[in-house]
Amino acid sequence: MALKLHGLVGSNATFRSMVALIEKDLDFEFVPVDFASREHKTPQFLARNPFGQVPAFEDGDLKLFESRAITKYVAEVYANKGTNLTFSDPKKLAIQTVWMEVEGQKFDPASAKLVWELALKPIFGQKTDDAVVAEFEGKLAQVLDVYENRLTESKYLGGDIFTLADLHHLPNIHYLMGTKVKSLFHARPHVGAWCDDILSRPAWLKVVDLLPK
Repeated sequence: MALKLHGLVGSNATFRSMVALIEKDLDFEFVPVDFASREHKTPQFLARNPFGQVPAFEDGDLKLFESRAITKYVAEVYANKGTNLTFSDPKKLAIQTVWMEVEGQKFDPASAKLVWELALKPIFGQKTDDAVVAEFEGKLAQVLDVYENRLTESKYLGGDIFTLADLHHLPNIHYLMGTKVKSLFHARPHVGAWCDDILSRPAWLKVVDLLPK
């Protein structure tokens, strides 16, 4: 099998790459990385991702890392497969790209911090820092206010179809929906409807099904 995704079940970045592959209806091999034995720091793995992080992706002799680069590659190279995740029209693509940048530069820093504090720290037996939560709830709320306005103009962030601009949000939103922060999303009706829509996509449900019950 030419396509391989090396990663960790539960990792946001791994899941971001995986859902793109599933949306594109591509056959790929998922190769679990054993973090307990520090496999991600071995020379063999560092040859795939020099930062020793997941995911790492292979398409034949091509090796990629960084989840958003992987999803972009998959969407463009396999454009004729599965779900169309990107626009071909240059102007529409430019708008989509803006919102992909917003996800990476605005949404992810705030939401990832809240995922760590509220969803992951309790799993690892660590104490949530309430001051950090309050700070980043405020930052996320500001981002979601912008999203609410945007989603009054189009069904999805990038335009009238589901694209990478929406897909990239899925892992963090999924984790935050299991925390008190879900109220920030549902307090904004267009944002709440958008979340319900993208979280119910069959490809994402397949990814979530991999998590321990």
